Amino acid sequence: MKRVMLIAVLLIWPMVASADAFSDAAGRYRVLPSSRIHFSVAQMGGAAVAGEFKRFKGSFQLDGRDVSRSKVDFTLEPASVSAVDPRVEEFIRSEPVFNAAKYPVVTFRSTSVKRTGDNTASIDGRLTAKGVTRPTRFSVAFGGRSGGTLKFHVTGKMSRALFGMDVGAPVYSNVVVLDMMLVGARQ
Repeated sequence: MKRVMLIAVLLIWPMVASADAFSDAAGRYRVLPSSRIHFSVAQMGGAAVAGEFKRFKGSFQLDGRDVSRSKVDFTLEPASVSAVDPRVEEFIRSEPVFNAAKYPVVTFRSTSVKRTGDNTASIDGRLTAKGVTRPTRFSVAFGGRSGGTLKFHVTGKMSRALFGMDVGAPVYSNVVVLDMMLVGARQ
């Protein structure tokens, strides 16, 4: 779930086919509220627990000459979780999971960006959730651009146990799968 923030980091990576197009995309962007941050946790013998986070903000600086110098900052509010069942939402906000009352934000700060293909990249960074900071990696695929906006499909996995959120294991998987569609607008 906290990796969702890392997904914002992936937004900084516009994988453009030509060097000229990549240079044209350089600049500072903010993550738009129309972006989507989805998570799922597999459950033994049942359907996965899934939902979205509705409140987040972020920005990224895309360096058109040297992508490795690009930066991503992202913040997510775990209290904004939305799931099919209100009991699941309350549980995710509770002390054994995010403890949203004590830790109202989850943050991600990039430490490196590496181009992995014409339209893909990996973003490494520091994810902080529930007072714990861990290195985290996301994969990013450029989804296109229109005017002053860029779209990225960001995916990643995180271990709940590393952040002290492993309540319910082994019935619920320790692995949280993040799938995000992030849209950034030029500032």
